[in-house]
Amino acid sequence: MQENQFLPTLASHLLKVAKSNSGKAPSERELAEHFEVSRGQIREALAILEAMELIERRAKSGIYVKENQHGIEQMAFYARAGIPLEPLQIYEAVEVRKIHEIQAAELAAERATEENFERLREILKASEERIADGQGLARLDHEFHLEIVRATQNSIFHNICTTFYVLSETRLPVYFEKEERSRKSHADHMQIFDALVHRDGSLAKALMNSHLRNARSYWTELLEPSGDDTSK
Repeated sequence: MQENQFLPTLASHLLKVAKSNSGKAPSERELAEHFEVSRGQIREALAILEAMELIERRAKSGIYVKENQHGIEQMAFYARAGIPLEPLQIYEAVEVRKIHEIQAAELAAERATEENFERLREILKASEERIADGQGLARLDHEFHLEIVRATQNSIFHNICTTFYVLSETRLPVYFEKEERSRKSHADHMQIFDALVHRDGSLAKALMNSHLRNARSYWTELLEPSGDDTSK
């Protein structure tokens, strides 16, 4: 098993065992036997998880999973690994992402290049085609918002928002299963794009704020267990 596949699998196992064992994880020997790999491979993987502050080693006690894993990188790692996050963690991350995206719209109006505008046009055209075919906009919605963040020309800003999207990517397809949501989102995107092209930062910011505020059901569905289909 490759390292990028093994780490999430190991983290999931550690979390599962620790929950029923007062936070304590299995030993290196037990992990090596469980996964049928060398203790050296286990030791290297644990070192990475420790550097990510997901686990800690306690002298003469063992390996423990850290209780308060609220860092955005840790949360993103768990999301990629398919490990459920606490609803409050998701809500707080989404709230911060919203603040970032509203500011991004204003900055993008000032800094966007023709390359950014062309990419946004491509996304909007593809969105129209998917709506015409009765398909959802989950991936394209993601791409539209991140292209606006990219248009700020701030790579750190973009990396932060990309991480936020990891936390919600499994829920976006559920939200966009309803056709009216795709149509409403696309209409909002068209208005935001027009404001950006006209370099109207204040309008772009206001439209983005309205776009995100009006999608309250989106935030609600993000907090529901993925197996609950009652909201569809």
